[in-house]
Amino acid sequence: MTLLTANALGSLLKNAISTSSMRLGRVVHAQIVKTLDSPPPPFLGNYLINMYSKLDHPDSARLVLRLTPSRNVVSWTSLISGLVQNGHFSSALLEFFEMRREGVFPNDFTFPCAFKAAASLRSPVTGKQIHGLAVKCGRIVDVFVGCSAFDMYCKTKLRGDARKMFDEIPERNLETWNAYISNSVTDGRPWEAIEAFIEFRKIGGHPNSITFCAFLNACSDGFLLILGEQLHGLVFRSGFDRDVSVCNGLIDFYGKCMKIHCSETVFAEMGMRNAVSWCSLVAAYVQNHDDEKASLLFLRSRKEIVETSDFMISSTLSACAGMAGLELGKSVHAHAVKACVEKTIFVGSALVDMYGKCGCIEDSEQAFDEMPEKNLVTMNSLIGGYAHQGQVAMALALFEEMAPRGCGPPPNYMTFVSLLSACSRAGDVENGMKIFDSIKSRYGIDPGAEHYSCVVDMLGRAGMVERAYEFIKKMPIQPTISVWGALQNACRMHSKPHLGVIAAENLFKLDPKDSGNHVLLSNTFAAAGRWAEANTVREEMKGVGIKKGTGYSWITVKNQVHTFQAKDSSHRMNKEIQTMLTKLRNEMEAAGYKPDLKLSLYDLEEEEKAAEVAHHSEKLALVFGLLALPLGVPIRITKNLRICGDCHSFFKFVSGSVKREIIVRDNNRFHRFMGGTCSCKDYW
Repeated sequence: MTLLTANALGSLLKNAISTSSMRLGRVVHAQIVKTLDSPPPPFLGNYLINMYSKLDHPDSARLVLRLTPSRNVVSWTSLISGLVQNGHFSSALLEFFEMRREGVFPNDFTFPCAFKAAASLRSPVTGKQIHGLAVKCGRIVDVFVGCSAFDMYCKTKLRGDARKMFDEIPERNLETWNAYISNSVTDGRPWEAIEAFIEFRKIGGHPNSITFCAFLNACSDGFLLILGEQLHGLVFRSGFDRDVSVCNGLIDFYGKCMKIHCSETVFAEMGMRNAVSWCSLVAAYVQNHDDEKASLLFLRSRKEIVETSDFMISSTLSACAGMAGLELGKSVHAHAVKACVEKTIFVGSALVDMYGKCGCIEDSEQAFDEMPEKNLVTMNSLIGGYAHQGQVAMALALFEEMAPRGCGPPPNYMTFVSLLSACSRAGDVENGMKIFDSIKSRYGIDPGAEHYSCVVDMLGRAGMVERAYEFIKKMPIQPTISVWGALQNACRMHSKPHLGVIAAENLFKLDPKDSGNHVLLSNTFAAAGRWAEANTVREEMKGVGIKKGTGYSWITVKNQVHTFQAKDSSHRMNKEIQTMLTKLRNEMEAAGYKPDLKLSLYDLEEEEKAAEVAHHSEKLALVFGLLALPLGVPIRITKNLRICGDCHSFFKFVSGSVKREIIVRDNNRFHRFMGGTCSCKDYW
């Protein structure tokens, strides 16, 4: 048998690294021990250290290093670079310091690894020490060393030092400019990134795919559509229109700038797509609230056997949450389990959010409990789920686990929006006002329009409409549509037409074309019995060409969505639906129920009013569910408007009469009807 030479064995070790084959590497190592003198040639020792460290066997790499008598800077750099590549940053710095104790000076390859380790550990003190050594060794003038030092200062948030380092680099190459632009975007300074790109172009620089992607991220963060479109033209002229990563960046850019049709065009014209391409378009659909298209694209990706990622699954789960698609959400959950990503931070948080928004709070809690690691998004998702259900006690209990009271992450802006929403839906004014007062005083967060809107809604629902109006007048920021809308809704609920007119006038100024504002004012007058004024508002709507949005309710049966409108007779099972509806209505009236005729917001006779409220869309969807779904299966209905009081009473009666669980998601919250009661406790 012919023995392999040292050079041949070295080539095999290179192959082991390129193919990530530890088995091949160990076989070659055994062959070296068996056939070559000890110690082996220095270059083979370096190959072995490099192989073990790159394939994430640091102990073996250290052992080979210690057994190498003539170890040099290449030996140490092989070990340090492998440790950095595999995320062992602290160990990499310890080996760097050990190398210096042996009197070995770092080279142009060692310093970038050390700077990256210090940057990843967010250790500016260590980074500055390494910088000082690089100056002392005369290596800082090297473009790669200087670029690495600049990147370290950026990632450790030392902006002044970073800018100084950038200015001192004698010869800036493309990688240096890419580092500057990318770090400016990451640090939340998109305009600085754009200015750097323009400067780079002025000196004759030619961007590559990394430059284009970084610039597109800057345009996305600043919602700079025109500038991004100009860059798209440069992409074509530079020949990067077929580059997969640049096209992915364009899909993301157009999606964030609400130009989803442009994202679709870029995706359709791509000659070759990767998994990120599919993820980017799914995420773009979700950002543009086109959840159905996002779900369909995910299903299409499964047919085309696209590699699944946790980002793809989390984006699809967000789409399921947006359209309350529980069945598809469960299917995606099963796929996540199969792909072994269900407990990652992104997918786990998306599962908590999806189940919460689909009304399955127990499943949301289970997904939360099964996550090995939780972050702020995870906790906000569960608090939001409790808020949708009006479970203020559970939301506040989870809030207590957050910093500074508990050991969890500190709350942010959205945490308080969810908490105030929970207090509003549960009528907990006392806790709600305490939480609102603590936002700035205790947590240093400036309350925004969403917080003020929640407080107005909370006070209004509790009947404190005048107090809500006074609260608005004292707001330090300009009241938004949501703030005035919350007040107007409270005026309708509690028959306060005089304040309703004030709220409506402000809404008309902010959004004169929104039909919902006019309808709400008309309903406020109608609820107070002021029919002439209600009809006047509706006539004014017709006069200016504003049409009232249609109310819909829908239910999914056997993977098919069935949609209903009020007094709808187009469904194929309409005859059976009407028969069952009449039967249930008669049973209710025999039990002493009387329709709430105040909720018929038209000036009609009593019998006509009863007929009006009897055929609301949610009642038709419920009856169809009773007919089409087997016993024991919860009936889940989604409605694009707020459920009315008469339908709420009807659903409570039916849940007790037929012993079925009924879950309704309207445009405000969830109602879970069981045994004749509702989870909202008649407060919504």
